[in-house]
Amino acid sequence: MRTAQIERKTNETAVKIFLELDGDGKANIDTGIGFFDHMLTLFAAHGRFDLDVKCDGDLHVDGHHSVEDIGITLGAAIKEALGDKRGINRYGTFYLPMDESLAFVSLDISGRPFLVCDLGELTPTVGAFDTQLVEEFLRAVAFNAGITLHVKVLYGSNTHHKIEAVFKALGHALRHAVESDPRMNDIPSTKGML
Repeated sequence: MRTAQIERKTNETAVKIFLELDGDGKANIDTGIGFFDHMLTLFAAHGRFDLDVKCDGDLHVDGHHSVEDIGITLGAAIKEALGDKRGINRYGTFYLPMDESLAFVSLDISGRPFLVCDLGELTPTVGAFDTQLVEEFLRAVAFNAGITLHVKVLYGSNTHHKIEAVFKALGHALRHAVESDPRMNDIPSTKGML
């Protein structure tokens, strides 16, 4: 079982995450930010990951510290659960339509973290969620998991739909990348390491 349990505590947040890569999409999410809970639930469901997230953060300031620290902790959990990455597909790409919106996510579990993110124009908030935090979350996940991550919303008009398409596509792309290829039993790199 490829699992990880990570805790991160700062003066701003206390985050606990449990992740099982080979789950069936069960999620138990409590961040204090309703829309973000919804997005993480969708990420887990579409990735078929079992994911528990509990965050007590300084939401009286805003959601930035909570969202970023959850991204840091989730990235660390992905990295730990993958172990030496032996036998994984490594790459994952997915296009996902959400009504009028279309999102694209492509990633490489390369050990070389990078983020290219183009979400297009978003309204400033969805519910109590600050939409500029989507990119902060994605950066934190990518850099702490060691993933090269490209995210683009190709078009759309509804901010909720655009962000939802990104989180669902991220789940699908990551699921494909972490799946085992039965033809491989080694590190998926000619360098011999990732």
